[in-house]
Amino acid sequence: MTIYFIADTHFGHANVLKHSNRPFDSVEEMDSVMMKNWNARVKPDDEVYILGDFCWHGGEDVAIDLAKSLNGRKYLIKGNHDWKYLKNAQYREQFVEVADMMEVVQDGNRIVLCHYPLLEYNGERYGGWHIHGHIHNRKDDTFYYLRNKERSLNAGVEIINYMPVTFEELVELNHIYKRGEHDEEQ
Repeated sequence: MTIYFIADTHFGHANVLKHSNRPFDSVEEMDSVMMKNWNARVKPDDEVYILGDFCWHGGEDVAIDLAKSLNGRKYLIKGNHDWKYLKNAQYREQFVEVADMMEVVQDGNRIVLCHYPLLEYNGERYGGWHIHGHIHNRKDDTFYYLRNKERSLNAGVEIINYMPVTFEELVELNHIYKRGEHDEEQ
């Protein structure tokens, strides 16, 4: 079993294409690429921690079908756009757990999971990690603050190549992002 992390997929959200400068011509292309990437990596018994803003448009049936179509045991850490479908019990059932925040231990690393970047988090002073989403690929005050927090990791799809990634991959991709090399690649 492998554990993966991803945030801010915004399945079905056309406006995110321009707001986050995503490299897709349409929301259909974006959704298709992310679904293909997801299922190519994630096996049915793998775990995927989704750090918020999973699905945007299409209605409850579309959201349920989408969640069912993606491999893995999915955990949803609620983002600011997730409330719309979480009222539906059948949608919630697609996730092993739905929470505002979670703490997990992976390979001896204590990890605090929250959609929003945190100023401080449990275990930070003792080598703990924080994985978040919400800021996408913005380079604003929040980014510049987090840039100096080595163990705060952005799992936004724009940073992680539009696919779930392992903890080790997330660390490496965030080092590239925080050094600004990610900008040069796009």
